[in-house]
Amino acid sequence: MTTRGLTAIAGIEVGHHTLDARPTGCTVVLTRGGATAAVDVRGASPGTRETALLDPVNSIQQVHAIVLSGGSAFGLAAADGVMRYLDEQGIGYRTRTARVPIVPAAILYDLGIGDPAIRPDADCGHRAARGARGDGIDEGSVGAGAGATVGKLAGPDRAMKGGIGTALIELPDGLQIAALMAVNAVGDVYDPATGTLVAGVRSADGLRLAGARALLRQPAPDPPGGENTTIGVV
Repeated sequence: MTTRGLTAIAGIEVGHHTLDARPTGCTVVLTRGGATAAVDVRGASPGTRETALLDPVNSIQQVHAIVLSGGSAFGLAAADGVMRYLDEQGIGYRTRTARVPIVPAAILYDLGIGDPAIRPDADCGHRAARGARGDGIDEGSVGAGAGATVGKLAGPDRAMKGGIGTALIELPDGLQIAALMAVNAVGDVYDPATGTLVAGVRSADGLRLAGARALLRQPAPDPPGGENTTIGVV
């Protein structure tokens, strides 16, 4: 499904590349003209790149892209390909001798699905950047969300697919707020409009949703630490 979402914000383009060999990939948010950015890093095992420069006391004031990727820390290499693409376009922070594209990145852990030796790399990032567009975003099991899972309180065998999605709200005064999120969470997913459980940990027979709240009331295997991440851009 394609949704306008984050690309409704002027100057933003989004592209995905999904690997064929196993469910993983990367997603790039391009801001060719530059954008002021901040960061909030949480969790037991965060994996990021170039986030320290987003501190407002530092000299860099704008970013030219943000990369979200699967592949755990290996997936940070996708940002190399995005930098190469922006360099080819003459986009970057001007120094005395060259332009340097500013590309922060964050990753999620999806190495438990398929061959863990297959993960996003610089070519994946370059392809995602080349395919970026400003008129809509593909959602679901694509890009950084291709290998994402949710509902892991009872272990990976009872988890369900996560994915990547986007949303937009516009206030009466015209202010737009949009988000793009790759959801690889340990918990369940609820429809915010109805409160209905739509994805999460499955029952032992795999035929229905068990509900994380019910599982928390009984002994259950501890979920793998540091392997559950939600990353995104707002």
